[in-house]
Amino acid sequence: MESHRGTPEQRLKELADQASVEALGLDEHVWRHSGPHKNRMITGVVDHTRPPRDANGKTKPFARLLDVQVGRSGAVAEEWLASQGRDFTSKIRIAAIDPYRGYANAISATLKEADMVVDIFHVTKLASQALDEVRRRVQQDTLGRRGHAKDPLYRARRLLLTGANHLTEKMATKLDALLQEGDPNWEVTITWTVYQKLIDAYQQSDSHDMVTLIDALKDCPIPEVARLGRTLKSWKREILAYWHTDRSNAGPTEAINNVIETTRRIARGFRNFDNYRLRILASASGQRPYRQPPKPVRKGQPNHAE
Repeated sequence: MESHRGTPEQRLKELADQASVEALGLDEHVWRHSGPHKNRMITGVVDHTRPPRDANGKTKPFARLLDVQVGRSGAVAEEWLASQGRDFTSKIRIAAIDPYRGYANAISATLKEADMVVDIFHVTKLASQALDEVRRRVQQDTLGRRGHAKDPLYRARRLLLTGANHLTEKMATKLDALLQEGDPNWEVTITWTVYQKLIDAYQQSDSHDMVTLIDALKDCPIPEVARLGRTLKSWKREILAYWHTDRSNAGPTEAINNVIETTRRIARGFRNFDNYRLRILASASGQRPYRQPPKPVRKGQPNHAE
């Protein structure tokens, strides 16, 4: 098996020399679960640059880890981006993040020519959280307690978070009956409609439906929905960037996070950050080390390698 040698800095330079980076993602990750709290989180930088399209106009999924730094803050991200130099930052055209102002401020300060995109999953999650909060509040207001197994809104909690296009006729009928029984003022129903409209807006070819939805939510009398509207409005430009960046999102970053977590689990955790950094740079670089395939062993034949 080919071994990965060298310092993290040498590995990083090797990665940076392979190709120019035109799109990247920033995200946090837990690298250890003990020690000082401020040192448990890392900021990861992932290359999202898409390979050239094939004859059918499609590209293969691709992502690679560029580097990680201890800490989860805008200052950590800004320092790393600034340290790469103008030649690196001037080529970045797209930066995908979750709705965290620290990373947004770092990108605004260092990647002035890049389009910032808030990830579709995190935007949808904000709407689902608002829906769940309304359900819990209405449940408390109408019953005077938290939900029990036989309460209508508690029974509807999973159906409420299912996309309308995935509801069968039986499921839709059940959901309607539960809402009629447990939602007397239609607050849960209205919030569910908002959630479904948000999901549907992301399926459209342009951002018209999303613009209309964001502009309307701030005037909703349901406090949780109005708060959602204010949050979406504050990120409106970054949300709408999804459509003019060829539907960019943080999917590649999450894929790299899975590789990082798998590497950490195989190693049974790390105590030394430099070793951790070098290991995950090797594992999530977009390359795979060559392994000599094992020779087949016939049934009943002794394995002399044992």
